[in-house]
Amino acid sequence: MEKYYVFSYNIIIVFSFPGPTLVNRYLLNYIYNVYQTRMSSIIFIGTSHPYRGGLAAFNERLAMEIQTWGHSVRIETFTLQYPGILFPGETQYSDGPAPEDIEIKRSVNSIWPINWISVARRIRREKPDTVILRYWLPFMAPCLGTIARIIKKNGHTRIISLLDNIIPHEKRPGDAFLTRYFVKNVDGFIAMSRSVLSELDLFNTDKPRIYSPHPVFDNFGETISRDAALDKLRLDPSYRYILFFGLIRDYKGLDIMINAFAHKKLRNIKVRLLVVGEFYVSRAPYDELIKKHKLEKEISVYPHFVPNKDVAKWFCASDIIAQPYKSATQSGITQIGYHFNKPMLVTNVGGLSEIIPHGKGGYVVNTDPGEVAEALIDFFSNDRYDDFVRGIKSEKDKYRWDKMVKNLFLLDDSIKK
Repeated sequence: MEKYYVFSYNIIIVFSFPGPTLVNRYLLNYIYNVYQTRMSSIIFIGTSHPYRGGLAAFNERLAMEIQTWGHSVRIETFTLQYPGILFPGETQYSDGPAPEDIEIKRSVNSIWPINWISVARRIRREKPDTVILRYWLPFMAPCLGTIARIIKKNGHTRIISLLDNIIPHEKRPGDAFLTRYFVKNVDGFIAMSRSVLSELDLFNTDKPRIYSPHPVFDNFGETISRDAALDKLRLDPSYRYILFFGLIRDYKGLDIMINAFAHKKLRNIKVRLLVVGEFYVSRAPYDELIKKHKLEKEISVYPHFVPNKDVAKWFCASDIIAQPYKSATQSGITQIGYHFNKPMLVTNVGGLSEIIPHGKGGYVVNTDPGEVAEALIDFFSNDRYDDFVRGIKSEKDKYRWDKMVKNLFLLDDSIKK
């Protein structure tokens, strides 16, 4: 028996339903729509198709979930997100089709102030009930902050920011100044980790805010069998596999992972490390470290961006997902791991330890190669895979998309008051 809460302005109605969770979710959404006085109009300003990556996948998935609650949603994405000279990867663009049933409008140029004014004035005239701004980098503060400031002048639209980071992983001069400008023009905030919620106090202490963790990333297809995944990737099924996945930056600790993998006891286990993702930093130091430890045969590097349709293969082929980050807030990789029911190893930085229960769904360790190695040795030597999978499955319900939407409207309601 599950309890569901329906919010209709100042009314809270509690329902308890037996039966499958999926049926309950649709019933909840139906009841929510019945009790809403009117449908809300929402504009989401952030990365979306034709751009690729986790930000786009998240924004599109959240927009879809909001629509199931009976609201009107449009994503306003970029005509230019990053100037080519500032983008470290191969391409910013997806080669896949646009998501169905989501209205996406390319309108925002991140570096052109005349564009910001034009976009903001158009949205100000439109008078949506709520504008959601995705904030992940101080570089975006002048653009998004200016758009927010102009829209708010209509006296109707509420501005909510969905915060990935408030303090960036890779700091630069002027970051605090830019973020302060952005925060000044926002009405309320959703933080996806408690560490970000706490850091927000450095810039503002009185505006409404709410913690709502990153939901399970269920955008990447269904689980396939380990054997099928290994066959598709042409990996030897006699080995166990550790997966280090995602865009590679210095703060993600690939050097920690390589040094950990060099541990003598770990090398005595029939296990290999898969490093899968495009390098946003120089690859050379990591190749040198692999060579130094003579791990060329034990570590396989696939240095390319993985399109959504191929993500399942890598996760389903792997036994454990490793995230030995040096700094972090929350991580989409963790929530992909949850989707595919994979044990995870994370470091005790930022919000990662909030998401993985140590000893139940994986390990939380310090940023020390020795500790990372000992955890992995324990995992393989004591065959903890099945126990940790059960632990991951038991935690997944905390990270449903409808819970984030509920929190969004709780925050929105508190701003209206």
